[in-house]
This record gives sequence, structure tokens and C-alpha cells, in this order.
Amino acid sequence: MDRRTFLTYNAAAAAIPLAGGGLSSLAQAATRPAPIDFKSNLPAPGTFPAKWICGSKSAMDNTDPPVHVHWYNPHTAILRQNKAYSYEAPFAPLYFGNDRVLLLDEGYTQLRNDWDLRGVVDQCIEEWCARNGRDPASMELIVAFSHLHDDHYFAVNQFAGRPHTRYMGQTHEEMVGFWGMTNFPEQRVSLDLGGREILIWGSPGHVVSEFAYYDSYTQILYTGDMFYRGRCYISFWQPWFDSMKRLIDFVDTHPVSHVMGCHVEISKDGEDYPYGVTWQPDEAPVQMTVQQLREAWAMAQTIKEPGIYFTGTVFLCNQTRGLTTIDKNPYRYA
Repeated sequence: MDRRTFLTYNAAAAAIPLAGGGLSSLAQAATRPAPIDFKSNLPAPGTFPAKWICGSKSAMDNTDPPVHVHWYNPHTAILRQNKAYSYEAPFAPLYFGNDRVLLLDEGYTQLRNDWDLRGVVDQCIEEWCARNGRDPASMELIVAFSHLHDDHYFAVNQFAGRPHTRYMGQTHEEMVGFWGMTNFPEQRVSLDLGGREILIWGSPGHVVSEFAYYDSYTQILYTGDMFYRGRCYISFWQPWFDSMKRLIDFVDTHPVSHVMGCHVEISKDGEDYPYGVTWQPDEAPVQMTVQQLREAWAMAQTIKEPGIYFTGTVFLCNQTRGLTTIDKNPYRYA
């Protein structure tokens, strides 16, 4: 199946079955052990690495693999692209349920001979299935992303032709329709991975078409590029402000173990790494706390004009010029 056919197939297909949705006939026919319990003893414990692969002083002399695969717990993997392969170095959670696997975002790679994201994902699925007595062919892979920037969806070509795979489309209408939303961004929908529930709602502001994801098993709130450790480029202030309010309302009513964004662009000491750098030897952790989210929200409520504002955790770049480094220049619109 070529790329155009693949995208057309996914865009035209019915929305992903949400909570209570059934398996494909192939998956139903497979013989399986007892289902894994994803609803007891929450949040499921897990760990982040003390240090991620974060590039090299000389990218051409890099010897690390193109992607760092970290198993947060036995049913959750987090992928992070090596900065020597791309300064964007996006993170990509991989959530396993009894029936489906959800990949959120992708590395900044296009072809498999650039580096093989699909091969890494398939290897993770094979490892998980071997540990849990599953047949990889019985697991449906859902490939989705947080928003429409190419460092989050660029690997579409790699998944073309992969069996039992659903891929989010690349227009706003396709993205919203993929989750069956009828009232974006306020509507919250629930995706059932097979006993493991993912809550999804809109979080525009960085761009128009953007989503937040909450994993009920780990209780990790994934905030994409609208809130992450670095330069949060806010293209549309009021939608972003409203999205932040929805995040605050959510953490007021749901337990959250970690807040996690798509990138790290800041050191442990709060120093901004220059745009485009491929070596971050002392970077801050990707995971953040609910308190840090609340502190950013408190500052956001005081912001009245474009500019760059540091919360102590992230830089809120309100309608500033994109692709900038935080320094003495304000980089604000006149």
C-alpha cells in the first residue's frame, strides 16, 4: 500500500473504537492468556531514566543508537530520539493494553533508512508479547500524535503497509474525526486499549490541531508541545490560555503522577539550550509535577502582552518569533 492509499484508508475509516470497543476478528480469534489488570493498584509504578541519550559533542562522531528505548514499567515504553539525529529529539510514549498498542508521536525521521522507527516499535511489541504470552499479529497498533508538526508525524511512510495498524490523518478534520470528537476542544473522549483507558481532549494554542492525553494506568498526563521543558511557543494566546485552564481543571479532579511534554530544551539549572543544538549534557528531566503546571498557570494569568516569560520550569513564549533562543533580546512583536 503506497502512502497516499494508506492515508486515504485511515482518513476514510470509521473513528477508532472508544471505551467498550471490540477487537478485530483476527484478534478475537487468537488464543490468549488471562487479561492483564490495568485498573487495580493505581497509579502503576514506573521510573524515568537518570539520563536520556541527549546527543554528542560532535554529531558525526556519535556512537549511541538513534532512539533511546526506556521501559517505564513492564507495560509502558517511552522512546526518545537521540539529539545527534535531530535537535528536536522528540519523546514518544508507547502504551500497551490487552488488545491495542498506542504510539503517541514519532521521531523526526521519514524513511526507514534514515533510522527505523517502525523496527524499534515492532521490537518493543515483540518483547512485550513474548513476556505476556501474546501473538504480535493479534495486537492492533494505533499511531497517533499530539499535533500537526512534522517532528511528530514525519514517519508516516514507515508504517504504510504495516498490518493491523491505524494511523491518524493529517488534517484537523481527520485528527478530530479519528477520535470521534464532535465538540473540539472541550469534549473528552476515552480510548480503550483493552482494559487500559486513555482520555483525550483538545489542547490548542501552540497550534490549532492539538491534543492532551491521560493514561489512567500510569496516570501520566501527556501535554505535547503546549507545555514542556523548554520554549513553549504559543501561537494563539487565548486558545492556549483556555487549554491551560482545562489542564488545571483536569488535575483538580484526577490523580496525576507526572506531567510530560514532547521535548526538553532546558538544563537542570534553567539554562536555555540554543535552538538547533545537538548536545544537551545536563538537560532537565522530561517529567514535571502538577505543582509546576500550577505555577505556570499562575504566571499565565498575569501575562497581558506578547513576550517571553520564565516560570522556573518552562519558557512561555507568547506570540514571539519562532525558532529563537532565550537571551537578552525580547523577541516580541512590536
